[in-house]
Order: sequence, then structure tokens, then C-alpha cells
Amino acid sequence: MGHMPDLRALLQGPEPAVARDDAIPFNRPFIAGRELYYIAQAVLQGSIAGNSQFTKRCERWLEQRLATPRALLTHSCTAALEMAALLTDVGPGDEVIVPSFTFVTSASAFVLRGATPVFVDIDPVTLNIDPELVGQAVTPRTKVVVAVHYAGSPCDMTRIMETAGDRGLIVVEDAAQALLSRHGSRSLGTIGHLGCLSFHETKNVICGEGGALLVNDPRFGERAEMIREKGTNRMQYFQGKVDKYTWVELGSSFLPSDIVAAFLYGQFENADAIIARRRAIAERYRDGLAGLAESGYVELSHLAGRGDDNGHIFHIRTRNRAERTGLSSYLQQAGINAVFHYVPLHSSPAGRRYGRVHGALPVTDRVADTLLRLPLFYGMSDDDVDRVCACIARFYR
Repeated sequence: MGHMPDLRALLQGPEPAVARDDAIPFNRPFIAGRELYYIAQAVLQGSIAGNSQFTKRCERWLEQRLATPRALLTHSCTAALEMAALLTDVGPGDEVIVPSFTFVTSASAFVLRGATPVFVDIDPVTLNIDPELVGQAVTPRTKVVVAVHYAGSPCDMTRIMETAGDRGLIVVEDAAQALLSRHGSRSLGTIGHLGCLSFHETKNVICGEGGALLVNDPRFGERAEMIREKGTNRMQYFQGKVDKYTWVELGSSFLPSDIVAAFLYGQFENADAIIARRRAIAERYRDGLAGLAESGYVELSHLAGRGDDNGHIFHIRTRNRAERTGLSSYLQQAGINAVFHYVPLHSSPAGRRYGRVHGALPVTDRVADTLLRLPLFYGMSDDDVDRVCACIARFYR
């Protein structure tokens, strides 16, 4: 890593004019290797429907790299979560414990089955679900705990799995942001009974829209394949286990096209380089903003660049909502697109309608008011990072 200017140096000099074509987006999709070549191969092989050559290659990559018994590619992480909800057999009267600070489908996948999401607060350091509150929120109706690994940073899976084991609960890891992040020696998404990944274009490894369900508990394996195949035993038919296939289970069309899988496989081949670069960007942000953090102006992502996470998000937290609004506008005027994140689910119209809250959620409310995500993408240059840091420093000048 090259020399980083100190805070005083960043504060010196007039603010530079920024041309629109010099803007720094929050995210930018990218080609990492042979993605387009593999798309052509998918077409030439004569089948671009789901579960063809590249779908199977992607699934083998996930199984081998993450050490999970079965990986099923889906058209989104939302689809994987909806499959998980079907597999857990939740329904009316059942409760699902979930953090309020998460994307809507962490909860809505289970609401679609009639279950009630129970929103709990998050840890103020990791921004993940507070494991102490998980235990407190359990009732006789609780069936599932959804552990969301925010920003690719691991939840305390040891405590969550202990609570689940003691109470007979199923744990679904929402690892949408956490590909190749770890909790100890294990990959996130492989510790709970089921894990869900995302390959949306805003994630580290991308294919536009895509996801995967990791089936870590063998009791769910056969049913998961049926659910993904519209509720039929089609896979058993192709394996010669039955002489015809028919409708046997609730399900839907959760498979992606093999064209999507072909693009994704090209990304998988370069996953280590992609994540190494993102970690390096996060570390440069941490170094460049350390002075502001030490002075108490902002709080920084707690794990950025430190090895357990995958460099998915670098966020800062301001002292209050008005300050965040001002900083965001200031960066936007300088051609830098920094963005907020979730509106807490417990305060959303649908969250109030379909869920309930366990206790107060002060950390969630405070984080939702003050968190700002900075640009971070594979093709981002060191100069871009330095420019963002300099602009933030000028705002606090």
C-alpha cells in the first residue's frame, strides 16, 4: 500500500472542480475474466435453460470451496430465502426471529408462508443480530432464526447455534453479502441448517441477478431439489430413481438461466482476486479516514480489511442524521455517490402490518439514521479512494 496523506494534508488546498465524467459511482459492474466466453459456450452447447453445464459447474464450485454438502443455484437470494421458508415448513402461528436492520426479503420470504417476523435489535459494533436478544425473543411459537451477516461480517454463530440447539430451532443464514467471509474456520452460509447467497450486481461476485441455497442439513436435500423444480420429482426422474416425474411438493421456478450461470462461473474463477482487491480498498479507506475517527467525527466499519470479512461494504457512521444528510449531499455535489442503507423493517408499513417487535430497537434506529456506505467496487482505483477520503475530510473542515 502506498503512502497515505495525513488528515492535515487532506484539509489543505481549495476544493477541486469535478467534471461529471469524473464521477465516482457507488458501484460498477465489471468483467473479471472469461465471463463472455463462457456465455458463448453455454449457447453453443445447445441448452441455455437452468440446470445445464454452467449451473452444475457453479454448484460444484460452491460445494468444494465452501465445504457444503449441497449448493443449489437460484435466480436470486430472495428465491433462496423463499425456498428456505418452504423447507422449514413455517406457517400461520409460527414466529421467525430476524433483525430489523436488513433487506426486506429476510422477513418477507417467511411472511409469504404466513409466519410472523419478530424484529430484534442489532449489536452496535458488528451491526448483526444481537445473540443475547435472540434467546430472549424465543417463544413457544418460534421456529426459525434468520442470521444476517451484515456487510459480510460474521454473526456470532457459535451463540446463535447454541440457542437454536437448546430450543429446537432452525437457523437460516442470510449470507447475501458474505461470500467467502468466515466465522473461525467455516465459511458463512455453511454453519446454519440452510444458507442463502446473492450474486446481484451490487455484490462482490456478480451475475446481474442470481443466488444460491446452501443445504447444510441433509434432511432438507431431497426436498430442496423438488422445491426448486416447481415442486416435482424431476431430478429423481433424470437420475433414474422414478419412471416418470410428477407434482409432489410445493415449489416454484427458482432456477437461473445457464447464461447467467456461465457469467457467474467466470466470476467464481476470479473470486479470490476480486475479494482481495475489495479488502485492500476497505483498508485504504480505514487508513485514510483514521484521523477523522480518532477525532470523533465518524465511526468506521469495525472489520474492514482484517481478514474474516470479504470487503463487501465500507461504511461510516456520522454523529446524527442531519450530519449524514449534509455529508451525503456534499459528496454528491463533488461527483461521489455515497448512499444510505436500510429503512428498519419494524418501522416500515409492511413490517408493522405483518410483524412484531421484541423490545426497543435503539441501535437499529440510530444506525439507520447515521450510516453512510462509501463507493466500493472492483475497478475502483486508489486515487478514487483517496479522493473520497479527501472530500469527507473537507466536509468536516
